[in-house]
Amino acid sequence: MAGKRKTYTPEFKLAAVKMITEQKLSVAEVARRVGITENRLHDGQKALATKGVDAFPGSGHLTPQEEEIRTLRADVKRLDAERDILKKATAFFAAQTSGPSPGSRNARPSGPSR
Repeated sequence: MAGKRKTYTPEFKLAAVKMITEQKLSVAEVARRVGITENRLHDGQKALATKGVDAFPGSGHLTPQEEEIRTLRADVKRLDAERDILKKATAFFAAQTSGPSPGSRNARPSGPSR
């Protein structure tokens, strides 16, 4: 059975990558010192280069784009529910009014008209 994967704080990841960029240490040296794989350090370097300060958001911390997507998905879900309610209400009222209404000609008793 595989063990639980280690998780690292955003600060730890940033510090490890900065050891490579600022202290000019090799990836292999930093990996040995901090006890993580070289692949993780390479991934961290790429993330920092492409995403900058949002590279290591941490668990439960969303980037502004992820937060917007989350909000928009919630809005879509709410609007879909509202649409479904309105469809049902429209069908309900259409069924009620499909018969003759009290004010229509078909509903008047036949007789002499004025």
